[in-house]
Amino acid sequence: MDTKELLKKVRKIEIKTRRLSDHIFGGEYHSTFKGRGMTFSEVRQYQYGDDVRSIDWNVTARYNEPFVKVFEEERELTMMLMVDVSGSEFFGTVDRFKRVVLTEISATLAFSALQNNDKVGLILFSDEVELFIPPKKGKSHVLRIIRELLEFEPKSHQTDISGTLKFLSNVLKKKSIVFVLSDFMSADYEHNLRITGRKHDLTGIRVYDPMEQELPDLGVVSMRDAETGQVRWINTHSRKIRDAYSRHYGQQVNYFRETFARAGCGQLDCRVDESYVKKLLGYFKQRA
Repeated sequence: MDTKELLKKVRKIEIKTRRLSDHIFGGEYHSTFKGRGMTFSEVRQYQYGDDVRSIDWNVTARYNEPFVKVFEEERELTMMLMVDVSGSEFFGTVDRFKRVVLTEISATLAFSALQNNDKVGLILFSDEVELFIPPKKGKSHVLRIIRELLEFEPKSHQTDISGTLKFLSNVLKKKSIVFVLSDFMSADYEHNLRITGRKHDLTGIRVYDPMEQELPDLGVVSMRDAETGQVRWINTHSRKIRDAYSRHYGQQVNYFRETFARAGCGQLDCRVDESYVKKLLGYFKQRA
């Protein structure tokens, strides 16, 4: 992808997702993810309607009239986007790949954080951490994150969510908002999910294609595993094979849902041909 084409794509993503974050998600994001607490701001004269419990008695005694302490939310937060770039994300049968949806959701969340003056960081992962961008503020930083989401080419096509969660726990020392965006075609990540979930406010966003749910009856076809590269001939006419595939897929989905629930983490399913806007809004409102 040449520079001119890349900048055009970045601008297109920015226009679409920033409009969403400015007009829809900014307020929902702010009310959903609270700051670290309340910090003292100032002392001012008592006004009708003020809570008497906030009266500063020392200042009141000094000036012989009531004064109250004013507190404000310590708002600054850190958001980390942990995005799957393995081979299975380059799959799509509707009108776009799963990776395109992952990129749009990530950009929307990043601009929502930017609007609230929060830091944003990025981890791109396969079966290893492919790229780590430490959290920072600012529009130019968010645009860099979008550029990487659009053009980054991973070295590996396989997936290891567990190892990436372990890396995340090591590099993020303070409590942060973490979104894990993946199709979650992986297993054995419960242990590290529990550890990370105890430390951070973590949400898993599962993006999937409707054609992944079951095999169509197409006869004998050649299929290539997007992560291992292995090619096999599959008799999709066989009910036994189609049922086995559906069971395996269902087990992975159930593992995602049950594991995140047991770890006390949020979860969200987004199908590529459905509106992720409605899904995110519903999730934010449910949590607020």
